[in-house]
Amino acid sequence: MNEMLLFSADFGDTLIRFLVCVVVNWMIVHFLYFKKGKRRDFYFTFMIISVAIFFLVYLMMGMDRGKATMGVGLGLFGIFSIMRYRTDTMPVREMTYLFVVVCLSVVHAMSDSVDVDAKGRMVGTPVVELLVIDAITVICIIFFERFLKVESSKLVQYDRIELIKKDRRQELIADLEERLGVKVTGVKVGAVDFLRDMAVLRVYYDGKVDREIDEKLKLKISDYANV
Repeated sequence: MNEMLLFSADFGDTLIRFLVCVVVNWMIVHFLYFKKGKRRDFYFTFMIISVAIFFLVYLMMGMDRGKATMGVGLGLFGIFSIMRYRTDTMPVREMTYLFVVVCLSVVHAMSDSVDVDAKGRMVGTPVVELLVIDAITVICIIFFERFLKVESSKLVQYDRIELIKKDRRQELIADLEERLGVKVTGVKVGAVDFLRDMAVLRVYYDGKVDREIDEKLKLKISDYANV
């Protein structure tokens, strides 16, 4: 009876790996994602999923930890592949951060505690190796976030369709800059409706975009699917 109330032998190491996992994911979400994304709803989602995935994978591995393989983790990803958010569509950037958080949680949960086998060899995953993996992941995110410039863009329903011709592109850009009040760097023309004298444009410009507003105020997908 007393043994049933005690923690398993490696549970202390598991808590250390859990702490490392949560701290690393929090740093990624807070300092890298939230600094630019400003989406508190995704902030909450990423952190809660990080905790849930860690303990879910840990308990799944604990069922037969000695014979567990990467198939357990791949099966978990298969579950998420059929899941969809039934409200707003998740943007690509947010989906990427979600995938990173899930990956790190799975890696930390599936790593075994360091032990010595019958032949005297060290088995398991030291915490140092996990920290190296975390550091490489964070460095890659920082590099691509800060050193690869991504142009801000916005979908616009445009009424002066006579300006969408290639030979009048400079007039189109000048008109958009005057109306939008931004420095336009490029324009792509999508669907054109001659009945309503309207065209759908994707306007690229210098400056930051309010992604939350853009996600809530969308045109019909048939209007901008090819923009």
